[in-house]
Amino acid sequence: MEATVETMTSILRSPFRSPAVGLYFLAPLIAEFFLGDFPIVMLPLLIPLSLWYGGGALLIREVARRRGLGWRSILLMGLAFAIVEEGLLTMSLFNPDYADQRLLDRGHVAMLGIGIPWTIFVLALHVGWSVATPIALMETAQPGRRTEPWLSRPALRAVVGITVVGAAVVFGTNYPAYGHFIASAPQLIVSAAIAALLVTIALRTPGSARVDTGQAPRAGMVFATTMLCAGAFHLGMHAPTTAAVIVMTASIAALLTALAAWSRRPGWDQTHVFAVAAGMLLTYSWRAFTAGYGSGTADLVLSLVSYTVYALAAVAILTVCRRRMSGVPGNVQLSV
Repeated sequence: MEATVETMTSILRSPFRSPAVGLYFLAPLIAEFFLGDFPIVMLPLLIPLSLWYGGGALLIREVARRRGLGWRSILLMGLAFAIVEEGLLTMSLFNPDYADQRLLDRGHVAMLGIGIPWTIFVLALHVGWSVATPIALMETAQPGRRTEPWLSRPALRAVVGITVVGAAVVFGTNYPAYGHFIASAPQLIVSAAIAALLVTIALRTPGSARVDTGQAPRAGMVFATTMLCAGAFHLGMHAPTTAAVIVMTASIAALLTALAAWSRRPGWDQTHVFAVAAGMLLTYSWRAFTAGYGSGTADLVLSLVSYTVYALAAVAILTVCRRRMSGVPGNVQLSV
């Protein structure tokens, strides 16, 4: 296993030297493959998926860093990204039979046309894993450029165009695949308005100031806390409706509260940010093994191989990031 990880580490070094390109492909890799949604034979889908996921994560990161914003702004824009995807593009928030899964039956709120557990679950997935985790990992691998822009202005405009094309691809592939469903006008308008409001708030949210009291915990404690909260979040989705809502909400609140407090203390640096990202990524690694195994022996083997390769790739990615990370102390931009 160690030799396999080392081989993957060597392969992954090159993309991490170009942070924009690395983030562009890392975001969809984590969002759709490491989650366990697609087997390894479908890796070519990384190209079309990168238009939306890669373009979106890169755009959010560039806007935040160009304006000197911190992680609170990145998370808020990540939530806007999630609402656009699930409310306006796939419309899974409102489609009662999306992917033939009946996702809205649990905790259904007729007035809003949503299922509370699914809404919490899918939006948090995008904020935490599709956006925040790949950004944190790629910034960790860039010791001297963590809070600097990675794109020229022409390149940034190109990324905007790529993201728009990606949005069209997401809608164009989901609409015919899942019953030609279209959400109601009020649902679409409210979703767009909430996303726009979140972006507006994000652009006006300053970074957190440091406090002089207390000391940042060890990175190991941050990692363990992240694994515990992220794991509880994923397991909570399988609990009965009320318990699922409580567990998932409490897990998110507990992790964000802890990180908000710890990240303002003296001693908090990129090592801690990396610990959070590592905890998030490795949660996906074990969670993938619960994603399903198809209906036959061939599907079972393919699923096991895919999940194992994804887990090894996750370890290799973390190894690359850890090796490239310097001991440069963090600054206010690292706080939540």
